Amino acid sequence: MKRILNYVLKRKVLVIIPVIAMLLSIILDMFNPYFSKIMVEKVITNKELSLLPTILISVAGISIGRAILGYVKEFLADYLATEVSKDMKAELFDHIQSLPYSYFDSMNTGELMSRIGEDVDNIWRTVSFGFRLFIENGLYFIIASSILFYLNWILALACIVIMVPIAFISMRLEKVAGETYGKISDQAAEMNTVAQENISGVRLVKAFAREKHEILKFLKMNETNYKLNVEQTNIFSKFFPQIEFLTNIVVVFMICLGGILVIKGNLTLGTLVAFSGYIWMLIWPMRMLGWLTNMIAQNNASAIRIFKILDTKAAIKSDEDSIVLEEIKGSIKFDNVTFKYNDEIVLKNINLEVAPGATIALMGTTGSGKTSIINLIGRYYDVMEGSISIDGHDVKNINLESLRSKMSVVSQDVFLFSESVKDNIRLGKPEASIDTVIEACREACADEFIRELEDGYETIIGERGIGLSGGQKQRISIARALIREASILILDDASSALDMETEYSLLKNLKHRKKKPTTFIIAHRISAVKNADKIAFLENGCIVESGTHEQLLKLKGKYYEIYCEQFKDFEDLEGEVV
Repeated sequence: MKRILNYVLKRKVLVIIPVIAMLLSIILDMFNPYFSKIMVEKVITNKELSLLPTILISVAGISIGRAILGYVKEFLADYLATEVSKDMKAELFDHIQSLPYSYFDSMNTGELMSRIGEDVDNIWRTVSFGFRLFIENGLYFIIASSILFYLNWILALACIVIMVPIAFISMRLEKVAGETYGKISDQAAEMNTVAQENISGVRLVKAFAREKHEILKFLKMNETNYKLNVEQTNIFSKFFPQIEFLTNIVVVFMICLGGILVIKGNLTLGTLVAFSGYIWMLIWPMRMLGWLTNMIAQNNASAIRIFKILDTKAAIKSDEDSIVLEEIKGSIKFDNVTFKYNDEIVLKNINLEVAPGATIALMGTTGSGKTSIINLIGRYYDVMEGSISIDGHDVKNINLESLRSKMSVVSQDVFLFSESVKDNIRLGKPEASIDTVIEACREACADEFIRELEDGYETIIGERGIGLSGGQKQRISIARALIREASILILDDASSALDMETEYSLLKNLKHRKKKPTTFIIAHRISAVKNADKIAFLENGCIVESGTHEQLLKLKGKYYEIYCEQFKDFEDLEGEVV
């Protein structure tokens, strides 16, 4: 709760003005029971009818004043809550963006969406209604109690003593409800994950006719969610009637004891009427205490999960004295690099040196560590042993933004946003002109098919590139990388969906670029790597072969075996080797 208050207190004006309006509204409300007392004692009992217009005008003025003040406090309280929600969502999203790859390896998208959406909205409700009602009810209780003790301390003390158990019931409610809300929050995140995965993968579900299975899986989770909400309802049904009963007992007790005092002459009838009005100003806060306790429990459950994310430290970040490289030539060196993932060795003793502008290809079986090598260059993960240097600087000493801004990456899992083709390509260089976009697409062999689309470069791509073939998506992602004109270009199995002719044209264009970047190519086809300056073959996290296409063929090792497998239909293989 204290950390949420930090967001609230950033906007002190939006806190002070509603509180002042609230205080003035409460003060005006305190006059109503007093006028009731005057009405009974002066107008009704003593027949002083001349006071009636003054009382009615005063009550009307109080109502109008409270209406205006009520609007001010309601509007500004909601506005404050919206500002807090905006800040919290922005900070949460920014922080998530700063977290390393390793965090998302074990975190579900649905859970993160639940934290940014539902949990922040719970806090919005607390700030908008909870804080305001807590302060308002607190002020009502303090001011009304003071007046009650002034009117008759014996009757006031007796009523408040009966209310004491309500506080204990509310504290118990908060503890029990808090545990249930924690379970509901976690369950909601799991349901969001299942729903998000099924909606994103609906084509796969339909392709395997798994609709019934997925529906049943969701229904089971929905049933669990239902039971948790029923459990929450049972908690409220257990505690709320107790609070309601005790507050009603206060009214009955006040009437009985107050009536006795009036009969004995220790209390006037008008004072008892006023006392009845003020006592409701205590009863309503006590009744609201259960509702507020429920809201606070829900808020705490959401806050714990939100701040758990915000408290997750970015394991990979720039040091304060990190080097900002204005330009990178592209010289890269792996010096005895070892990398572990979940305590399992993925790369072991990797030694590799790449000259500026050179092209190096990485080949090997699935899981041999190819993608891990390129992930270490941009510090998406950190090495465990050894070092990686770029232009003679250890990557750990280079400012992350400076480093990654000089890199272009085409990952094997192509992701396109639900925007136009042009805007997807401009992601690599937002300020790029349409002519620059077209030039990048020509180099990526994408211009021709893009022009054939219904709206050309303005065609809106479906979610994740739905409607485009695998090869088309790959070429758009390559154009997005090329338009950046980075010093380091990484192509992670970027041509796997291309036909041989298109792949040949693409590689030819890359080779003859004016400003040739240091290029890493991960591929499984010999045709994609044979013209590289160096080819490294990985197995079980180690480089077992390294050299040019011709050198590796002469070794007749792993690379040669793949070559023979892919070109086994050629009769005179030995003649080609020579």
